[in-house]
Amino acid sequence: MATNQKLTFGGFQVNRGMLTTGVALTGLGAVVGLAGTVLVCTALANAGRGWVRSLETQPAELAQRTLHQARAASAAGLEAWRTSVN
Repeated sequence: MATNQKLTFGGFQVNRGMLTTGVALTGLGAVVGLAGTVLVCTALANAGRGWVRSLETQPAELAQRTLHQARAASAAGLEAWRTSVN
């Protein structure tokens, strides 16, 4: 049998060699693309960790401080509303 044997599907002829090569190259491309994606994500994660380490105030502490400020502002607003209604 020749490597360029044709497959026939209801009058539709497909070159088996080209189909096999195309499938193999597509699979290889998918693997290379996945490897590239992993490398990009790893580089971005490392850069993000380095950036967080370089901050003077850690994000958790900053979030806790902001939440405390928001609660205080909410309580002050509620108290002002209560005194203005009465």
